[in-house]
Amino acid sequence: MGGQHGFGSLQIESGEPPFHHEWEARVFALNRFMLRSGRYTLDEFRAAVESMPPAEYLAASYYERWLHGIERLVREKGVLDVRPG
Repeated sequence: MGGQHGFGSLQIESGEPPFHHEWEARVFALNRFMLRSGRYTLDEFRAAVESMPPAEYLAASYYERWLHGIERLVREKGVLDVRPG
């Protein structure tokens, strides 16, 4: 959670690939496309990621948080016609 104290020091991975799973690369590419096409702004994306409930945020991986933000914004902005069922 941005700027929150008490989570210990940051552990920087070395020698790791940029993506650990193929879906993470797809989430990265999707977000890049959405930003560049003007569907939403970086500030909107960051706010959407940070809107996750704290317990979910802490349990999610980096790109799971990104996916949450993207899903929220495409629903809010009507980018996709998402219908239940």
